[in-house]
Amino acid sequence: MKTIKLIPVLLLMLLVVSCSSVSVYSDYDKTVDFSHFKTYAFYKTGVDKVEISDLDKRRILHAIEEQMTLKGFTKSDTPDILVNIFTKTREQVNVNQFSAGWGYGWGYGWNPYMMYGYPSNSVSTSTQGTLYVDFIDAKKKELVWQGEGIGDLTRNVDKKEAKITEFVSKILAQYPPQLSKK
Repeated sequence: MKTIKLIPVLLLMLLVVSCSSVSVYSDYDKTVDFSHFKTYAFYKTGVDKVEISDLDKRRILHAIEEQMTLKGFTKSDTPDILVNIFTKTREQVNVNQFSAGWGYGWGYGWNPYMMYGYPSNSVSTSTQGTLYVDFIDAKKKELVWQGEGIGDLTRNVDKKEAKITEFVSKILAQYPPQLSKK
């Protein structure tokens, strides 16, 4: 009986997880001991080169600062790691053609626009963005960890901060890497 009551809860959890709009990935140097990193600073040279609005750049940096603080990091003038960001966007065009009318197939129906062979088309566009967050060993000047988040972007100013926070929190949830036991 308890199993039957748990099924709706599990389905709801599956729905919430599957509706997540940001996919994340990470890569890291397996020879690095990440426990030694306690302080950070932004890699100004790299951050300045990012070709997004200053408003979005500040939103990303603020979200990173919040997540780094939650992870126990302290911002420093002499950091253990330098944090860099990089972004990419691409327009995605979706074209759907609907052809319905008389004939064989999935049942009968009548579409006045198909009476003379006029198909119905639907075209939509969306912007997909990728955010990279790089951790660079400040002493060695080497990349030691990289997180990547991919998802749809919004132009709605009221939703931008939440979307950026979602990207950053999901990316940085991958840090520190879970080292596999040999």
